[in-house]
Amino acid sequence: MVKGRMSLLDDSFKRLSLREQVELLLPGWQSWYPSLFDAASDLGLIRARVCSPSSLMLSNRHAAVQSEALQAFKEQWSVEDEPELPPVTLRLQNKTYRLGQPRKRKRKKKV
Repeated sequence: MVKGRMSLLDDSFKRLSLREQVELLLPGWQSWYPSLFDAASDLGLIRARVCSPSSLMLSNRHAAVQSEALQAFKEQWSVEDEPELPPVTLRLQNKTYRLGQPRKRKRKKKV
C-alpha cells in the first residue's frame, strides 16, 4: 500500500464515515456511481444481509428497539418491575366502580 494511506484494517479507517472511506479509496466516485451506497458496495465496504421477512416489518423492529431501550434503562438505573396493584372498589352515590380490574360484561336477558 502507498505510504501515508490508511489500510482497510486500520482502526482509524473504521472510524471514518462511509463517505470519507469511499472518498479515500476512490476520490472521483461521484462521476462513476449514482449513489454513495453503490460505490461502497462495489468497494466491499458494505454488503447486504439476508434476513427473515418478519424482521423487515417496522412494527416488529420498533417493538424490539423499544424493548431493548427499556431494558437498558432499567439496568442503568437499577429499576425493578413494579408489582401489580390489587384492584380497588369505589362506591359513589350508590354506584360501584372497580379500578385495576377488567370490566365484566353484562349478559343480555333472553326474552
